[in-house]
Amino acid sequence: MLKLLKNGLTSFVLISIIAISFSACNSKKKKDAEQVMADSLVVKEVPEPIELKFGLPVDSFNIENSRVKRNEFLASILLRYDIPYKQIDLLANKSKDTFDVRKIKVGNPYTVFMDKDTLRNARYFVYEIDKVNYVVYDLSDSITVTTGQKPVRKVQKTATGVITSSLWNAMTENNASPVLSLELSDIYAWTVDFFGIENGDFFKVMYTEDYVDSVSVGISSIEAALFHHRGDDYYAFNFQEDSATYNYFDEKGKSLRKAFLKAPLKFSRISSRFSNSRYHPVLKIRRPHHGIDYAAPKGTHVFSIGDGRVIAKAYQAKGGGNYLKIKHNSVYTTVYMHLNGFAKGISKGDKVKQGQLIAYVGSTGLSTGPHLDFRVFKNGKPIDPLKVKAPPVEPVKKEDAKRFKEFYKPLKKDLDDLPLPVTKH
Repeated sequence: MLKLLKNGLTSFVLISIIAISFSACNSKKKKDAEQVMADSLVVKEVPEPIELKFGLPVDSFNIENSRVKRNEFLASILLRYDIPYKQIDLLANKSKDTFDVRKIKVGNPYTVFMDKDTLRNARYFVYEIDKVNYVVYDLSDSITVTTGQKPVRKVQKTATGVITSSLWNAMTENNASPVLSLELSDIYAWTVDFFGIENGDFFKVMYTEDYVDSVSVGISSIEAALFHHRGDDYYAFNFQEDSATYNYFDEKGKSLRKAFLKAPLKFSRISSRFSNSRYHPVLKIRRPHHGIDYAAPKGTHVFSIGDGRVIAKAYQAKGGGNYLKIKHNSVYTTVYMHLNGFAKGISKGDKVKQGQLIAYVGSTGLSTGPHLDFRVFKNGKPIDPLKVKAPPVEPVKKEDAKRFKEFYKPLKKDLDDLPLPVTKH
């Protein structure tokens, strides 16, 4: 009997110990679970992102912003911040391979970063070369000069418009960048006569515009365009021929680039046309005028209409005034007269490229006002510049024909599907 009681007591103790252990284990698990839940409810502090400007932490400095004033240079600006002239000279010399300080322009912005704990201890000077590029001068003993670029955001855009007065006005009327008119005039310089644009001509463009913050900094590329001119459609597709070369071709794979530009200057008007009998406004007699007069303000840029060599640079007092003559090949020669002056570096015997600046519109010689007298000679005989038909350059290569077809077809469809704005009459 006593033995049975002992065995029962032992069993009871064991069961109690197991129960207590199980309870304790459950309690620990419960506490662990509660701790995990509590930990998950704790809001962990996340450090705020550091605001950077030109790669420098804004909160660490006092910052002054300004613009380069007339007759200001790197030295005159930094001397105001007590930077020793010897240090400025070292900066200028060290900057030669990065940015020539002599090219600092009036009106361009600059920023000075100064220590917060002192009044005028300048640490960095940042000059903005343009809307995207900048140069940073470290004003510490290390004296380093680095360049950088602001983040550029690319935005795909389209623009359409019907021309009622001018291409420039059509852009502004349809809330498109007027710079597009300059870009289109370059693309279609060999195809469309921009001096003969008519009411009802229209354009459609697919392009990429670059932005820094919310400010447009220019058009980086035009992917495709359609210009309807005098009843004909002129397409342009920016096709990549190889790793580094892009050119504009029409839907048949023909290059839009011709041997000659349509005109030697942009956005002017024709004041006198090619004629065998024109009344001369100065001499008051009738005589041949074997050229085209483009009325334009004094100083307007004049470009070579094609590759060639300068064979004459001279002055004709009782005729063309300052003039240039360029031989393009064995067939064609062009002459540019009444010039105000010549572009820097232009001399007799020099080679020039198509679209290169060669001179400026003036009123020298026998002239009643600023204009360009432009003449074209074919095999030594004067011809009407407006009737010159120059051959195109190379089309899309045969081995690229399939790739070009796959490239332009969806772009052409997208262009054709763009609706034109309703014009007000």
